[in-house]
Amino acid sequence: MGSVAAGVTWLALPKPSLTDGIDFSTRVRDRNGNVLRVSLTADQKYRIWTPLRDISPSLINATVRFEDKYFARHLGVNPVPLFRAAWNFVQSGHPRAGASTITMQLARLRFHLHTRTLGGKLRQILYAIELERHYSKHEILEAYLNLAPYGRNIEGAGAASEIYFGKTAARLSGPEAVALSLIPQSPTRRALIVGHENKVLTAAQQRRSSRAPEQDARETFRPEARVRPGFVAPHFVQSVLASQTDGPEITTTLDLSLQQMLTRRVTDYIAQNRQRGIENAAALLIDFQSMEVLAEAGSASFSDNEIQGQVDGTRRPRSPGSTLKPFVYALALDQGRIHPLTLLKDAPRSFGDYNPENFDRDFLGPIRASDALARSRNVPAVTLASELAHPTLYEFLRAAEVRLPHPESYYGLSLPLGGAEVTMEDLVRLYATLANGGRLKPLRRFLHQPLDTSQRLLSPEAAFLTLEMLGQIPRPGMTYADSSQHAQVFWKTGTSHGFRDAWSVAVFDRYILAVWVGNFDGRRNPAFIGRTGAAPLLFQMIDGLRANRPSRPEPHLPPPGANLKRVEFCSVSGQLPGPSCPHRTESWFIPGISPITTCDVHREVLVDAATGLRVDQDDGTRVLKREIYEFWSSDLLALFERAGVPRKLPPPFLPTIGSDLLARGGHAPKITLPANEMTLSQTSPSTTGIPLRAETESGVRKLYWFADKAFIGACEAHEVLCWKPTPGVYQLTALDDHGRSGSRSVTLR
Repeated sequence: MGSVAAGVTWLALPKPSLTDGIDFSTRVRDRNGNVLRVSLTADQKYRIWTPLRDISPSLINATVRFEDKYFARHLGVNPVPLFRAAWNFVQSGHPRAGASTITMQLARLRFHLHTRTLGGKLRQILYAIELERHYSKHEILEAYLNLAPYGRNIEGAGAASEIYFGKTAARLSGPEAVALSLIPQSPTRRALIVGHENKVLTAAQQRRSSRAPEQDARETFRPEARVRPGFVAPHFVQSVLASQTDGPEITTTLDLSLQQMLTRRVTDYIAQNRQRGIENAAALLIDFQSMEVLAEAGSASFSDNEIQGQVDGTRRPRSPGSTLKPFVYALALDQGRIHPLTLLKDAPRSFGDYNPENFDRDFLGPIRASDALARSRNVPAVTLASELAHPTLYEFLRAAEVRLPHPESYYGLSLPLGGAEVTMEDLVRLYATLANGGRLKPLRRFLHQPLDTSQRLLSPEAAFLTLEMLGQIPRPGMTYADSSQHAQVFWKTGTSHGFRDAWSVAVFDRYILAVWVGNFDGRRNPAFIGRTGAAPLLFQMIDGLRANRPSRPEPHLPPPGANLKRVEFCSVSGQLPGPSCPHRTESWFIPGISPITTCDVHREVLVDAATGLRVDQDDGTRVLKREIYEFWSSDLLALFERAGVPRKLPPPFLPTIGSDLLARGGHAPKITLPANEMTLSQTSPSTTGIPLRAETESGVRKLYWFADKAFIGACEAHEVLCWKPTPGVYQLTALDDHGRSGSRSVTLR
């Protein structure tokens, strides 16, 4: 009855688990199958679950042959070696190895048994029999090969193959399989050594070979572990593991060859520029068509604590400097405030208490919108930003899911100049929006990740025209003409306030590349300038990528069906040319949206051949000629003058009292010399003459003087003209170069 009760109890025991509760590593691969990292388990082991079908038959056969050649025949315990081990124990008083089957070893590993005692050995035997009752030989062997120790903290054939030989267990060669099959018998002493032969393992191979004459001689070799590369894309892999840890395999979008190129370029650039105080950089490369992250360098060195290398520069919010300016122009294009040739004002301007300055602390006067963006002028960008509505730049960034923790009033008009912190990921998503015709798409890091829906933030027309304007920026150290000999790059730089961050972002071929140079602790450095600090690294990466993966340059064309037209413009005014416009250029505009009018700056006028002065009509009394002059508004003309840019301005009219054409805005000249009456001495007319002077409004450069209708002469507005009249009564007139006149009656006695 006792034996029957024991049997019933044994049959009632629950089915033991083979792997439940055991943590396995995750193998992170690039898009081509290259292993980027094998993660540590919670118990700090490298342990990769590998199905038996994915393990080399050579390793399976060698393991069975050397560990348990009767594995297929016994029921968990091999009685012959077990009896031999028991007899040796009786004689010596100490347990000796050699009796454990693969099933018994699995029981020891799975249930953490101490088998150096008689009680421990008995429990091992019972567990082995129990495992055999519930599982097939296939399942037992699979579990053993996934839990067997292979030295140090490496468990399982899958992890051992990847770490020692850099390949999957399915691709092991015969000699490699034999070497691995011998390690579990003495994992501490037989673990493979990087760059050195393990003599203990070699000796074990030789002993096995002598006992198995049928073994192929090629299965004996000098076992060495392959040199393992350091962390590959550590910031990228960390983010991937943090977001997805389920399953033994993660296939990412990363391209190992591009990652190595990116990392090498960063390392070389830091080494070459360390004397300038440049010690850290980050870079991010994506394919904007698929939004897949292809390469990522979160810092110059992950292991360098002095630069806080473990901080991820692609996700760390920083001031972007001027890299957000293109989106001000894109919104202004969409809202019909500008087209690429619209004249903007680069001049001192105050916005309440905010007084933006340009990087060079200078002002260029009137400037085309495309040139203002290409030359990164601050004042025009802030002026445009102040005019945006629904959306403003702030609303646009919030719609793009850029994290802005404060309300719009907090940032004011500083956003285009880097007044809010954004991440490198934000920037590449935004520039990808330009490349994708105005549609915002999320980044992708998993190769088979479903495509998310996109969100339209800009019109295809505005996105295209903004990139066109960015394509006018020459490469560092080159003119635009020199840059045009290279495949086109649409790019922008940024420099944060106080020289703490240098940025460059580029759209080219099918890629978006962003580069940051700076310090994570915010230390400033005069070398942290976008064009000289970050752009050289950006173009080294672009040239390296194009050299390794040459592609046919594609012209930048409008998207199909876009509401765009390319026509002639007046190259001076930026408007549709009138009949008198002498210089023309081609450009794009958005019909029905862009603020297009016909140029009224260039006009043909009649000029008196004798005096060079303008007349309103040909009355047949003078010799006239037709000439084209520029008619600017007073504010733009003042900006041209301030910037020292000469314009071909029309001459004033001949004095025709009462003519409506003389009516002009502003203040007319005020004659201060001579007085209404003056007495001539006998010598005055023959010597120095009478001084003529008038006060003029700011901006007047030249004065023309007349006595009645007779032309006296011309002088600079701030100068004095000498007049030698005869006694009499004169109607003295001072005419400025804006066509405004002031008169005074003068009696000379």
